[in-house]
Amino acid sequence: MNNTNHFKFARLLVILVYLFVSIAAAIEKPGIMQARDFDPSIDATEYWVSEKLDGIRARWDGKQLISKNGHLFHAPDWFIEDFPSVTLDGELWLARGQYQQTVSIVSRKAPHSDWKKIKLMVFDLPDNPKPFSERVAAMQHMALQQHTPYLNFIKQFRVASSDELKQRLDQIVDEGGEGLMLHHQDSLYQHGRSNRLLKLKPYDDAEAVVIGYRPGKGQFTGKMGSLKVRAENGKEFYIGTGFSQREREDPPPLGSLISFRHQGYTDKGTPRFAVFIRIQDEP
Repeated sequence: MNNTNHFKFARLLVILVYLFVSIAAAIEKPGIMQARDFDPSIDATEYWVSEKLDGIRARWDGKQLISKNGHLFHAPDWFIEDFPSVTLDGELWLARGQYQQTVSIVSRKAPHSDWKKIKLMVFDLPDNPKPFSERVAAMQHMALQQHTPYLNFIKQFRVASSDELKQRLDQIVDEGGEGLMLHHQDSLYQHGRSNRLLKLKPYDDAEAVVIGYRPGKGQFTGKMGSLKVRAENGKEFYIGTGFSQREREDPPPLGSLISFRHQGYTDKGTPRFAVFIRIQDEP
């Protein structure tokens, strides 16, 4: 191999390594903080409270938007051009009750104009090592400094009692919201589920993996009748309600993660009256 070919091979190798590193960086799964269910025994006055948005979890790493599963969001350059260089944890959000439309917009594999309807709603600063109260102050300061319509910071507020918390929940739900998030004032950011980050809804919800199907009968003949799922506690059961006709014709694939609502648990640890909500691991 002559010098020219050596040079071409070396340059090609550098390009391939660069592409490999870039792709790997783009699909690295971020470590995110996840909530547990609300515990009525807590002292709500020790928590910051915010609306629980029905959006798509996203991490801004200072250069790009990444999903909780490590997938790159193909946001237009104009959408992210004025985002700060610090890491942000938030949700890509359109409006209350618009989850499926949000998924449709942000899951496309190329930038497009519908991103103008979306905002990144920020609720935490993962790389900030300080307690949450200080992170809230930092986010409030950032909100005053930012100059892009595509980046907002979720309002964090305090309540004086459990009764006021209940009133706030009722108000949010009446307005079409999903529920509330409670973040302990002294909590540090951590990866995985945390007892200091809680979700409060007017119903219980959980996640499960699809492991099978039961065929439909009667009006559902020829379609999916119910999903067989496995919950986080290992319990297997069927979910037969909450599906649209389209979802019965094209049900969630095997191995997908779904969310469902329920009314507590039986003595055997299976959810009572489970109702399908949506596929949870999109996009």
